[in-house]
Amino acid sequence: MPLTERSIIHVDMDAFYASVEQFDHPELRGLPVIVGGLGPRGVVSTCSYEARRFGVRSAMPTAQARRLCPVGVYLWPRMTRYEEVSAQVFEVFHEVTPLVEGLSLDEAFLDVGASLRLLGSIESIGRRIKEAIRERTGLVASVGMGPNKLLAKLAGEVAKPDGFRRIAAASAAQELAPLPVGRLWTVGKVTEQALHRLGIHTMGELAACDTARLAGALGRHASALQALARGEDARAVTPEQRELSVGAEHTFDVDLAELALAESWLLRHCERIAARARERGLAGRTVTVKLREPPFVTHTRQTQLAAPSAAAPAIYGVARSLLQAWWKAQRHPRLRLLGVSLSGFGERRQEDMFDVSKSHKEADALQDRINERFGSGSLVRAGVLRTRKQD
Repeated sequence: MPLTERSIIHVDMDAFYASVEQFDHPELRGLPVIVGGLGPRGVVSTCSYEARRFGVRSAMPTAQARRLCPVGVYLWPRMTRYEEVSAQVFEVFHEVTPLVEGLSLDEAFLDVGASLRLLGSIESIGRRIKEAIRERTGLVASVGMGPNKLLAKLAGEVAKPDGFRRIAAASAAQELAPLPVGRLWTVGKVTEQALHRLGIHTMGELAACDTARLAGALGRHASALQALARGEDARAVTPEQRELSVGAEHTFDVDLAELALAESWLLRHCERIAARARERGLAGRTVTVKLREPPFVTHTRQTQLAAPSAAAPAIYGVARSLLQAWWKAQRHPRLRLLGVSLSGFGERRQEDMFDVSKSHKEADALQDRINERFGSGSLVRAGVLRTRKQD
């Protein structure tokens, strides 16, 4: 099976959150910076390369990171700031192609095939992206290039940090052969362990393995996995995927046992997701509340709004009812985590001059303007203020 020939670039910002903090605060440059939850149940979001030398990694419990790196600088995430820098990065992407598939705030695939005639080779475009990001944000991006998404992503990953590498179709099998099978995007821990039991540790060994023997351990996915190990990937770059939901959640350092405080946190989440929905021009009908009781039992409750909305009071009204119903049904209600999301997006309904929610919309619009000018959280509803004591 031949490789799918496209011109794909994968861009991934190096240690994004930590790099933003080091750029904004020059005194942190060269220091081990860890960004994430700082409480006893916190998790590392990302860390600088200085911190990684101590063994700190993303998704690691912050308590473990502190043991490994007691001299680290530990910071809460500033999502509004990271979103602002992300917007600058994505502006660079869209200057070279409309085919941009964002994976997160700091990572994307770009199909630049149609841009080659105007902008030059894939390496020229990749270098242009890398340099433009550095000029506009002061940050470093790793750029991988290849004939498909798999090879572009692997090229960037193996070259990190400050990476710039292309894997060509002709050399793909040779370059992938020594890489560990865990580098393949479909291989999780369970599959990796199953492959190791078969004596398969590298992509070269996986590609060369007898398919029937492999299928005995992995089932019908064996041949597809071998194709990936050979560097074959038919996935196309899918630009501007429709947002399915916007949500917010918080894990409490101490289990929450007071309904009134839970309602305050719920209001805080509803304000946040309503603002994000309005910013994106979305209105949702489905409200989902996520409740996790200790030690790790998660419940969800869901209901529909009467009409699509992006108004915080409307979302909070139904979310609060869901929370109260769950709370009353528990013998000893406790929450380790509380979250809420808005989905079921559709077209906004036509404005009704007799709509009683008009005052809520005006209040939301005023809140948006103030928070945009003075920073996120500058103006909140009074019910949210209790939650700030726990930040």
